[in-house]
Amino acid sequence: MRAFCASIATETNTFSPLRTDFADFAQSFYAPPGKHPETPTLCSAVFPALRACAATGEIELIEGTATWAEPGGLLNRQTWETLRDEILEQVREALPLDVAVLGLHGAMIADGCVDCEGELIAAVRTIVGPETKIGVTFDPHSHLSAQRVANADVIVVFKEFPHTDFVKAGEDCVDLTLKAARGEIRPEISVWDARMIDIFLTSREPMRGFVDRLRTMEDRGDVLSVSVIHGFMAGDSPDLGAKILVVTDGDRAKGDLIARKLGQELFSMRGLAQPDFLTPEEALDRASAADATPVVMADVWDNPGGGVAGDSTILLGEVLRRGMPGVAVGTIWDPMAVRLCFAAGEGAEFELRFGGKTSAHAGDPIDARVTVTKLRRDTVQRFGASLVPLGDCAAIRVGGVDIVLNTNRSQAFSPDIFDNLGIEAVSRKILIVKSTNHFHGAFSPIAAEILYVAVDGPYPSKPEKTRYRELTRPMWPIVANPHAEEAAE
Repeated sequence: MRAFCASIATETNTFSPLRTDFADFAQSFYAPPGKHPETPTLCSAVFPALRACAATGEIELIEGTATWAEPGGLLNRQTWETLRDEILEQVREALPLDVAVLGLHGAMIADGCVDCEGELIAAVRTIVGPETKIGVTFDPHSHLSAQRVANADVIVVFKEFPHTDFVKAGEDCVDLTLKAARGEIRPEISVWDARMIDIFLTSREPMRGFVDRLRTMEDRGDVLSVSVIHGFMAGDSPDLGAKILVVTDGDRAKGDLIARKLGQELFSMRGLAQPDFLTPEEALDRASAADATPVVMADVWDNPGGGVAGDSTILLGEVLRRGMPGVAVGTIWDPMAVRLCFAAGEGAEFELRFGGKTSAHAGDPIDARVTVTKLRRDTVQRFGASLVPLGDCAAIRVGGVDIVLNTNRSQAFSPDIFDNLGIEAVSRKILIVKSTNHFHGAFSPIAAEILYVAVDGPYPSKPEKTRYRELTRPMWPIVANPHAEEAAE
């Protein structure tokens, strides 16, 4: 059995002041055919899963390109077309194929193409023909279009947020797609549109119990796979919003019923799966008064994982204004400041301007006399089984506050974002991280308390006020009852 795999992924914030081009893919992760590392990236876990099958002789594997760019702004048209055509040419050269498996994100939008993944899957289908089985993995923060469903045989989505199950999702997708190719199953995909824009943290109820029940359904054999598409509120897509996706073994009617029931239950949770958001003042007051430490504070809307820069100084500025020692901040994206720190050297004390460079809504640059406490080239942090590049990094100290400056934009996944720069995370009173919830899995074991802080900035965090142009379906919370027409039928 001949199998092909490839991965092209990024998450596009169409409201971000940033723009994305090939340099972002090259800086984050780019592996030509045969050069994918042993460890998976978030969207390329299908590679090691297929390699394991190839090692047993089950398949003959042909690997294509695997690449990932840190979430950012609108993707450059030429970059998208170049990467798309690169993979499509690899598919043509690999023919004939029994299986094609694609590791995608699902929220990539390019200049002139609002459904990149749908276009790619449809093009692969045209090349391989109707008999080849196509399997796809998606991040739940994606836009599920009809074009994607029509051209894929199997779709598996990460269930967890934080995405601690991305390896399992890759393995499950490979398993189901190979079974379909062998004729052991006849996958049918059902989708129900929940018509809601929301945040679904699976690290807390009610989503924790909801996801556990989805896994039970799979384990019992009720369905082959069941997934929740959370949607990505910062991507202006006609397919934006939460959806339920069910894969059954040849029983579309059953899948439709299950998807509808689960989707209605998900809609009943609207607004309940979000964390309790605090203002910067509330969060700092609460953290300052805490007896147990460290208190982890998530600056959720300045999250590079959501496509913004990660250089907001608003929360840090309030810390410095209050004169709060024992605080560590990770990270502030500022390649120029990092370069100046390397030029100054470890132990140097000098005047430095850092942060606040990319948006008028992310605070002013900070001007301070800093001490360079640690410099490190090609720094990485862990996220489950993967390694995430941070580039060259500098740790600086200002008035008892330790700050990590990085060259490659990345959200915080692990305490080693501090530890690798000589800042012992567990010894700090307060840890401020730029992340929505991916930090939770690795930080919760050391955190005395976790606070989610809503700092206004360039991220479109209020859907009812966001000026969507592509989105035309009625959606909660933009309208109170987006299912009114359906209910009247």
